[in-house]
Parts: sequence; structure tokens; C-alpha cells
Amino acid sequence: MSSASSHSTAGPDRRTVVAAVGAAGLAAALTACGSDDDSAGTGSAATGAASDGGGTALARTADIPEGGGKIFKDQGVVVTQPTAGTYKAFSAECTHQGCAVGSVAHGMIVCPCHGSEFSVADGSVKKGPATKGLAPARITVSGDDIRLA
Repeated sequence: MSSASSHSTAGPDRRTVVAAVGAAGLAAALTACGSDDDSAGTGSAATGAASDGGGTALARTADIPEGGGKIFKDQGVVVTQPTAGTYKAFSAECTHQGCAVGSVAHGMIVCPCHGSEFSVADGSVKKGPATKGLAPARITVSGDDIRLA
């Protein structure tokens, strides 16, 4: 008896498949992180937004309280107004274990999972267990409109 398999190999070997999947993933990641020639930060109509050149509409400036903010769960961002007329945006994903932040109160963006708190002004950690600040997100403010860039 022979211990060799009598099955024929009809497709690519495992190593080829793994390499192809890795290359496809890398290509997708590089496409998503492509260069940004928009130095003005106004977004692009190619994002499916209205033809006014902005990105995804998030809110009106009046919707964001001074010294506080608002979480946009569907877009994964939190928009803050640390001082009158200054708007900032950050990822709504806590850097501790990836939970979605749950509230904005008293100048802090708060994660409900383990109690990490982040500054509404710059996303920096003010109370752990998180050790890394929230990633900045790009927004544009035009008149009374706030858009995700």
C-alpha cells in the first residue's frame, strides 16, 4: 500500500491562496488610505455627498453644545465644541478595548465599558485605563453645517 494520496490537486496550493488573499487585503487597505490631495479639508463630492463639495452631513453647529459634544454612532465619530465656534472630531472607538464611547459630559468624552475619559479639546486621555488618546477625525464646518470630510 502506498501512503501517497490518490487525490489530484485541481486548484492552487494553500500558500498561493494565502498570498493572494494577503495581497488583496493590502491593496484594499492602501486604497482606503489613499493620498489626500484636498489640503483645504473640504471633502469630495465623490463620497456620495451633495454637490456642495462637502462630505457626509453630520449636524448643524447649534446641535453641538459648547464645552461638550455629540456622538454619531453610525459614522463612528464624536464631534465636540471645546470653545465657542471651535469644532473638533475624533473616533468614537475607545483606545482601551475598542468599545464605543457612550457620552460627552463636563468636557470629557466617556467610555462606558471601563470608564476611560478623553478631552473634548484634543481627544487626549484624562482618565484611564486607556493610555492612548482618541484618533482625530476630519470634519468641515461651512456656515452652520458640520460634515464628515
